[in-house]
Amino acid sequence: MDVSQAKQEHLLALKVMRLTKPTLFTNLPVTCEDRDLPGDLFDQLMREDPSTIKGAEALMLGEMLTLPQNFGNIFLGETFSSYISVHNDSIQVVKDILVKADLQTSSQRLNLSASNSAVAELQPESCIDDVIHHEVKEIGTHILVCAVSYTTQYGEKLYFRKFFKFQVLKPLDVKTKFYNAETDEVFLEAQIQNITTSPMFMEKVSLEPSMMYNVTELNTVAGGDEGESTFGKMSYLQPMDTRQYLYCLKPKPEYAEKAGVIKGVTVIGKLDIVWKTNLGERGRLQTSQLQRMAPGYGDIRLSLEMIPDTVNLEEPFDIICKITNCSERTMDLELEMMNTRSIHWCGVSGRQLGKLSPGAFLSLPLILLSSVQGLQSISGLRLTDTFLKRTYEYDDIAQVCVVCPYTNNEC
Repeated sequence: MDVSQAKQEHLLALKVMRLTKPTLFTNLPVTCEDRDLPGDLFDQLMREDPSTIKGAEALMLGEMLTLPQNFGNIFLGETFSSYISVHNDSIQVVKDILVKADLQTSSQRLNLSASNSAVAELQPESCIDDVIHHEVKEIGTHILVCAVSYTTQYGEKLYFRKFFKFQVLKPLDVKTKFYNAETDEVFLEAQIQNITTSPMFMEKVSLEPSMMYNVTELNTVAGGDEGESTFGKMSYLQPMDTRQYLYCLKPKPEYAEKAGVIKGVTVIGKLDIVWKTNLGERGRLQTSQLQRMAPGYGDIRLSLEMIPDTVNLEEPFDIICKITNCSERTMDLELEMMNTRSIHWCGVSGRQLGKLSPGAFLSLPLILLSSVQGLQSISGLRLTDTFLKRTYEYDDIAQVCVVCPYTNNEC
């Protein structure tokens, strides 16, 4: 990892070490049956091994901690910590020592030095220590550039640099899907996969909505303890496992009735993910703004405000339709109701609904009945804009379960 400049004798020595937490010691148990030639020799050796767990010597996991033997992996969202030490290996007193640490990424260069002031002098066999921290926010190659400048006791100014290259990897794979409801609600499904080689404790996965929406998390157990997660109390995500999170977004009251505004909103919000690995090392990621495809309502949007879940066969029932003008012009609407094989409308077809300005809506109560039992689709409405002589037909508006009141035979 260390790439130095041209060889030159310097009075100071620079050492850089990454600071990471230790890991639990693992050993490979070797055992055999009692009737084999070694007998209980292997078991005795494991019992005498100080690194094994007493009473569970055959487990691979020990009770000791192991210091890192290599640089290890660094993942996006984690904090990179490094120890920098400059030691005076000479017998001279060195003056005006300035240690500078920069982190070079593909897009920027960051100064990580705790202090930019020079140390007046450094005695022989003395050292200057510094610890730097940086939350990694980019994927790809990173280069830690450590530069040291100093002045000898004879007034000669010297300078050298060392480069430490490392890769930042992606810890999670996040995929999102959007579902637009019949109302203005939006459902977000987030699939999060652990693509590291160690398990993660998912501390928090939340959605920060955009300014036009309120969010409800649908990741808790209904009827359970307050706030109990559907994934249990210990929310571990094993390597290469995937977990699905669901959120419901509703427009804020001040935007709910502005059909033209909500129609064009594509920015939903961003996910905030916090996890812990190994011995409590924390990582955090925030996605960029999530965007959906804007729903195509057309000029007129027809939705249902009220419909019963179950109705009786050949008995009238009420529904309430909401008609919204999503265009930028005023419309003069006429309503036609056309019967189908199973759905029959009650009322006068061809009636005038009046003028509807841009962004406005009206609630329209209607009565109908079904002549066929089972799950039936409500359709057969037609709206006509008499100004432009333009017609809009609506089929498969909703579904209703029709039962026979005498046999109570549901669909």
